[in-house]
Amino acid sequence: MEEQQKTVEEREEILNEENQEQEEQLQEEPKSKEEELGEKLEELNKKYLLLYSDFENYRKRSSKEKFELIQTAAENTIKDLLPVVDDYERALANFEQFEDEKFAKTKEGLELIYNKLMSVLTQKGLKPMNAKGTKFDENIHEAIAQMPAASEEQKGMVLDETTKGYYLHDKVIRYAKVVVAM
Repeated sequence: MEEQQKTVEEREEILNEENQEQEEQLQEEPKSKEEELGEKLEELNKKYLLLYSDFENYRKRSSKEKFELIQTAAENTIKDLLPVVDDYERALANFEQFEDEKFAKTKEGLELIYNKLMSVLTQKGLKPMNAKGTKFDENIHEAIAQMPAASEEQKGMVLDETTKGYYLHDKVIRYAKVVVAM
């Protein structure tokens, strides 16, 4: 009961203070038209600056998103072409064993086509990974097998690369499949 009475008294005090503030405001001189217009102008300028900065942030963000989209637009197509690149590399490696001139000319033609394909893909931002002989990193390598290490310093190193990994503009688009020394 006493608590209710205290809260009622507190409310009355707050209402009295608010009434006094309103009376003081009424007693003040009324603002002139110029002051009112000046205040409105300041308020509108503040709103304009906020709106302008929001628009600039939107414009920067959207242009950044467009740039990223353009950079990675060909990512799916390039991913689909990687098995073709692998097949070319295997075919070229297979032609190494033949000494016949017919095979040499065929190999030369395949090398020209392969180099042209890799040139186009490199221009689009494709970079092959060099995993063999490097330290295993799970962010860019996929371990498919483990082999015992011949020495202590070979532990954790990539011994062999079964499938080459690739970057597209410093983003991994295919992880290198590797054999790791343990």
